[in-house]
Amino acid sequence: MRMYDWNTYRQQVVAGVGEIAKLSPDTVKGYATLGGAGAKTGRLDAKTRELIALAVAVSLRCDGCITVHAAEARKQGATKEEIAEALGVAISVNAGAALVYSTRTMDAFDAAGEA
Repeated sequence: MRMYDWNTYRQQVVAGVGEIAKLSPDTVKGYATLGGAGAKTGRLDAKTRELIALAVAVSLRCDGCITVHAAEARKQGATKEEIAEALGVAISVNAGAALVYSTRTMDAFDAAGEA
């Protein structure tokens, strides 16, 4: 049994974006322009961009991004092993960010004692 019905959810997300596009077409066009900008340079292939997108999606905790980019990563030939490695980077960076912010927290605590 799956956690979610990802395929149905992906369809719902796409439909929802379509509804927003009707209400605010320039917003969605702008988003599409941003999304396609990197592809135009040709420096990274589509699979690599999707692996990065999945790592970012996990970092942002965006289920919509996860379902869309997981499907696209599969379409671009990404393997489970490649996705696991990309997600390992996301886990590491998020842990690192927590560590950095922990140092900021300790600094704020120390500063509070000076007030």
